[in-house]
Amino acid sequence: MSAKDLAEHFVSGRKVYSGVLLHVQRDVVRLPNGRESVREYIRHPGAVLAVPLFDDGRVLLERQFRYPLGRVFVELPAGKLEPGEEPLGTIQRELLEETGYEAARWRRLGMIHPGIGYSNEVIELWLAQGLVERTARLDEDEFLEVFDAPMAEAIEMVKDGRISDAKTVAALLWMKAFEEAA
Repeated sequence: MSAKDLAEHFVSGRKVYSGVLLHVQRDVVRLPNGRESVREYIRHPGAVLAVPLFDDGRVLLERQFRYPLGRVFVELPAGKLEPGEEPLGTIQRELLEETGYEAARWRRLGMIHPGIGYSNEVIELWLAQGLVERTARLDEDEFLEVFDAPMAEAIEMVKDGRISDAKTVAALLWMKAFEEAA
């Protein structure tokens, strides 16, 4: 079977909910066998994530309370795309706002799709190097703690579950798998 043979085709749809960040869509699709089915999913504006890496191999991380799960998570700096904003501009803005750091060098690592069964979200991963400390400019409803750790320790935090945020896990393991080999 080819990928073309697996495609589902839009028949009709409607917006179920429209929020500040997320929008829920309910579509009727035609399946490859000709039958119809329903697909509910979240429309997301897209996001970006930085792996801020100091010259000595330390990585800049954040601790942030995440309400849906009711606890503090360790994460890499990230943020959602604003309308009309390019991904690189977004992550440069987010890194400065959240951590107080700017990066002299940026390189796009790749992208991930964190919830393919229920969301169209795409997160671009960026490597930020040549870090220079400035002043953080957190949003008025944003509270987080910034800290750094050696990359090896961050990888250990993934292994032992202290880091479980999917985008952070993906980016750190990306660095270990592809950047160390380069």
